[in-house]
Amino acid sequence: MKFDLHVHSLYSRRCGSMKTEDIVKIAKKKGLDGIAITDHNTIAGGIRAKKLETEDFRVIIGSEIMTNRGEVTGLFLSEEIPSGSFETVVAAIRSQNGLVVLPHPFDRLRSGALHPLPDDVSYIDAIEGFNSRCVFQSDNQTANKFGHEYNLAVVAGSDAHFPDEIGRAGIRTDSDDLRECILSQNFKTFGSRSSLLIHCRSKGLILCRRIKSL
Repeated sequence: MKFDLHVHSLYSRRCGSMKTEDIVKIAKKKGLDGIAITDHNTIAGGIRAKKLETEDFRVIIGSEIMTNRGEVTGLFLSEEIPSGSFETVVAAIRSQNGLVVLPHPFDRLRSGALHPLPDDVSYIDAIEGFNSRCVFQSDNQTANKFGHEYNLAVVAGSDAHFPDEIGRAGIRTDSDDLRECILSQNFKTFGSRSSLLIHCRSKGLILCRRIKSL
């Protein structure tokens, strides 16, 4: 089974563009067995997409939450988690029996990237070792190295904001229990890089929304 663990819907209001219904439809067409909706600072998109879940297609409710040190993703959430300190956000995720994932760590071009230290390992369940939107692959490699060195689950995700990005990266597993398979590292990753033009499209979308808000 194939899962993309990092997808944004239009509920990522600053940079998202896709309706949840379209995300699910495209993901199925691309042969995915499930997705995680990880909108910025909200689970609203995940909750909406969850209503479209079937026996053959899994939807994971998630959120990419800003902390005082950078972004942290919570997977398998049931309640909103506000921005706050790194430790507070992690505690809130775990109080919901969610998983703590670091998205695009070490990405030198993202102001929101969290650069973990060895002392942070106890707070982390998984690290994104491949993010399709990372321009410099050495940043993905650094994340991979950190994850393996400290025995963290090293996952992958497309970080999709547009339809053609969905399914570019993720995990494959034979397990029916996705949460447990991540914790036990019973999966393999797959991934390919997004075009640099994707970043131009995102910048254009953000700029247009800023102009409209003036």
